[in-house]
Amino acid sequence: MSILVTGATGTIGSLIVQRLAGAGASVKALVRQPGKRSFPAGVTEVVGDLTDVPSMRAALSSVRTLFLLNAVTPDEVTQALIALNLAREAGIERVVYLSVIHADQYTNVPHFTSKYTVERMIDSLDMPATILRPAYFMQNEGTVRQVIEGYGVYPMPIGSAGVAMIDARDIADLAVAELLRRDGAPAPLPRVTLDLVGPQALTGTSAAKAWSTALGREIAYGGDDVAAFEGQMASFGPAWLAYDMRLMMAGIQKLGMRGEDGAVDRLQAILGRPLRTYAAFVAESVAAA
Repeated sequence: MSILVTGATGTIGSLIVQRLAGAGASVKALVRQPGKRSFPAGVTEVVGDLTDVPSMRAALSSVRTLFLLNAVTPDEVTQALIALNLAREAGIERVVYLSVIHADQYTNVPHFTSKYTVERMIDSLDMPATILRPAYFMQNEGTVRQVIEGYGVYPMPIGSAGVAMIDARDIADLAVAELLRRDGAPAPLPRVTLDLVGPQALTGTSAAKAWSTALGREIAYGGDDVAAFEGQMASFGPAWLAYDMRLMMAGIQKLGMRGEDGAVDRLQAILGRPLRTYAAFVAESVAAA
């Protein structure tokens, strides 16, 4: 029996596949196109699509544990519900689902509400699952690094409420810990929800300061204008996604992204080490340039 990893060619999914393989687990990696990514030895590449029922039935055969990750797409909720229903049909009772922090609070943000709908399904059907709720990924900063370095401006309008950004590598390590815990248990384990957050709540100003320190020159915060942010996003991506991201940033400015009390200690206990800091991530990014 194997662990099936969806989203296996993306940032989080590929890290999870690598770490599971390194731990000696039997891993299936779900891909849409064969040969798109090179996987570690022993990983079985499975071609399928989350909305293609026959291919998913085949992918879920001989699977004991499922890691479910859905990309932000217009049919995200359909993909997830089909996958989970088919997993139940296949008798899979060990699931780790990647949701998003505050999915129940950002009610007007499409991809947050999609993920909360999936959480409600897991809850209402009492599925044995771990729900991972990550905050903003540090790796998202890679999309604006050229702006930061070329124009001296940190452009993400995250405001001042506080965003506990988390490194994608920590997300992967936490996901793997939960996958292996569930996969190795003699019986299905109770449902768990974890807020995945970094050790520091950042503001636009403090994020800009971290880049200033790493680059050795002044980086200014670009401000809270979410309309301008939407326009920038729409210049190189679909309008629906740009608007979704605008709504998310407005929610971040109002509500922030902070974990529940004790979240950092709980995560570090699972990892057995400290969480990566934003300052360390920025310094590493600058050094790698």
